Amino acid sequence: MRIGELSERTGTPRRLLRYYEEQGLIVADRSANGYRHYDEFFVDRVMQIRGLLDAGLPTRIIRQILPCLDKPRIIHFPDATPEMIATLEHERDRMTERVNCLIRNRDAIAEYLDAVRTDDRSLESVAASS
Repeated sequence: MRIGELSERTGTPRRLLRYYEEQGLIVADRSANGYRHYDEFFVDRVMQIRGLLDAGLPTRIIRQILPCLDKPRIIHFPDATPEMIATLEHERDRMTERVNCLIRNRDAIAEYLDAVRTDDRSLESVAASS
């Protein structure tokens, strides 16, 4: 697929996709006329990159952990510094907190919906018996 389709399918501006390429996060094949061509794989990859950026990870660290997201997993970090490890631990803990918050919010919404539906059913049965 060309860059426009990748942009459309991921909701990522073309300019940002070019930036990801400059940073070594994605790699496009080039046709004879110079157009970028992306495999289907890059739809998920771009979504992973966006999620990691949204979580606060810098592109230099994302570039290093991207191989860990592939299957089979390829893990090779010759330049894993204590700073990078500390950053990843911090971001992992921050993500865990966000996940826990989202779960609490989801559960609260589910409880609210259950209560509203129960009240609606009670009102309907009262109206039907009147």
